[in-house]
Amino acid sequence: MHINWKSTILCTFLLGIGVFNYSASVPDEGMYPLSDLNRAGLKKAGLKINEKDIYNPGQVGLVDALVQVSGCTGSFVSANGLIITNHHCAFSAVQLASTPQFNYLENGFVANSREQEIEAKGLTIRITDSYEDVSKQILDAVATIVDPVQRINTINKKRAEIAKQAETADPTIKAEVSEMFIGKSYVLFRYKTIEDVRLVYIPRQDIGEFGGETDNWVWPRHTGDFSFLRAYVAPDGSSAKYSKTNVPYKPKKHLKINPQGVNENDFVFILGYPGRTFRHRPAQYIEYQQKYLLPYTSELFDFQNQQMNLAGKDNKATELALATRIKRNANVMKNYRGKLKGLRNIDLISAKKLEDEALAQFIHSKSELKAKYSSLMQDIDQHYQLVFSDAKRELWFNNIYNGIRLLQVSNVLNSFKRAVAQRSTDQAQQQIFDLNIEKVRQQLDSYYESYHISVDKNIAGHLFAEAAAFNGKNTIQFITARNFKSADESSSFIQTAIADSKLNSKESVVNEVLKDVKSLLGYSDELLRIETELEKELEPFYAEQKRRDGILNKLMGDYVAVKEHYQDKNFIPDANSTLRLTFGNIRGYHPVDATYLAPFTTVKGLIEKGNSGNEEFVYPAAIKEAWLAKNFGAYFKKELNDVPVNILYNMDTTGGNSGSPIMNAYGELIGVNFDRSYDATINDFAWNESYSRSIGVDIRYVLWIADKIDNAQFILKEMGI
Repeated sequence: MHINWKSTILCTFLLGIGVFNYSASVPDEGMYPLSDLNRAGLKKAGLKINEKDIYNPGQVGLVDALVQVSGCTGSFVSANGLIITNHHCAFSAVQLASTPQFNYLENGFVANSREQEIEAKGLTIRITDSYEDVSKQILDAVATIVDPVQRINTINKKRAEIAKQAETADPTIKAEVSEMFIGKSYVLFRYKTIEDVRLVYIPRQDIGEFGGETDNWVWPRHTGDFSFLRAYVAPDGSSAKYSKTNVPYKPKKHLKINPQGVNENDFVFILGYPGRTFRHRPAQYIEYQQKYLLPYTSELFDFQNQQMNLAGKDNKATELALATRIKRNANVMKNYRGKLKGLRNIDLISAKKLEDEALAQFIHSKSELKAKYSSLMQDIDQHYQLVFSDAKRELWFNNIYNGIRLLQVSNVLNSFKRAVAQRSTDQAQQQIFDLNIEKVRQQLDSYYESYHISVDKNIAGHLFAEAAAFNGKNTIQFITARNFKSADESSSFIQTAIADSKLNSKESVVNEVLKDVKSLLGYSDELLRIETELEKELEPFYAEQKRRDGILNKLMGDYVAVKEHYQDKNFIPDANSTLRLTFGNIRGYHPVDATYLAPFTTVKGLIEKGNSGNEEFVYPAAIKEAWLAKNFGAYFKKELNDVPVNILYNMDTTGGNSGSPIMNAYGELIGVNFDRSYDATINDFAWNESYSRSIGVDIRYVLWIADKIDNAQFILKEMGI
């Protein structure tokens, strides 16, 4: 982990719109770049509006209502910057705004006026501005480079240069070059950023998180996973940080709400920013996922959550502080276990091996391909055999800092100390200290917000005990050098270092260690020394990872190129947080023999779950009261004799699609996407209509909760309901 003390680097998710004509025919799956909509068969599938109403370069379309909310998607639903997204997408901001006295996370939040809206700390809004294919510029720069490290460094440098040039040409935008196909195609995206985001209406936790982890990634579902935010800008329309003088943003386009919702088999489509998929990878990549990454990470996160739940069990402040970490871990853990189940069920490794064997035969059957790619499949296998050989060590290093908060704190302090100590004069040391002290404090704040000593000690002890058992290429030299007699001794060593460190106390760090230059340079303890040694061991590890990345970049570029020849078509690129469209129908499915799951759930089903006694199925009494009184308003669905809660559909989604607007054939919003069924967690590697189902909250439930339960009628009025 390294910190740049001269400039602040903003790490962002990639935005943008695909710009290539990837598919020659309609595939069985598809997260379509918008430039490919004319090939997607939307009109034949049921779209009633013109495709250009969705996206038309230089004109206003539905895409102009789309935003990226940190790692999620959202959409404008009013002319005054009102945004609808998921409850879980706003979760961290609600957590930061909550206190034991004002627990918005548990009790929800309704701002009945603009003045009551609360700053959504940590959330930013990004809006796509334009895009440009820059593949030639980047690939020309590495055309003659053979060394893998030099290749990946040159690609990354060129991507940064192109982005910087775009920002210099237009200082009002942020720019980023996105890799559409690894080692093969690149796109420059320009986007506007809105820094002032506020909480407007957040349903209470037993609505927004109803079902908790019991229902996460599960259908039937009854979760009101929605929230409303508002984007603000400076009076002159420019992006600005939170200020009472800022005004609501005026979007080019906002979506119309259709309170009538949808019916089974209706055509629907989604616009959003899906995160990452890996469908154009060889069998060995899937093998790495199934044997190493997925089981290791899910088990580690399970352990971490056990420790955090224990720490917050009897302390509301601690529970709130750890809530976001627990939620993120639990989401990943269940997702990874679902992927493992899916990979085993369909035996994707075997299927990929057969595909790769056929590809190898195809290469050797074509003289022009054999001349260029004769060793490709062998080289890919050789690369992954190396990856497998030290996979445990790689996973340990990749998780050691993320899991232990005080190692992150130690890294910041050690880096700051080095930056100051490198200056040759007292004046220069004071200058670098003064320039960076506020940034250091802010970074430490982000770590201490979710720090708890027993959690850190137990996670650290677990990881160090695990490393003590590693051998061969997986050996951690830091552990081996200490000659621990047992895993328990290794565990005790790091736990003692944490317990004895002054870093345990944020106040001690801020008021004593960071008091002045002399205090910073003079302070040291065992934990700081441990981090320094680990950092030294990590340097060659990172160098080797970069070398491997460079090799893989070239191999995967060639792999996709050959597959295009073999299958005689171009591909829809894997998701990479750029703006995509997927379409399908409201549709149930058969997850197992003799079982059919219908595509709608109801308030009745929610109440029935509440009768189970499971604490994650507790719901507000007002819901049952309104249901018994048949106070359904205009949100009643005759065929269900109830208010629909969640909907199921066969669209192709993944992480990042959370908060995506679900639209009907006329481009009207009828729901908000928030999850996938357990069987569909495998979508990242393979999609199939028979088992790939995604889950959204029906707009009728959103409106019913706002109107009849939370008395947030102002939301309905602003959206034109």
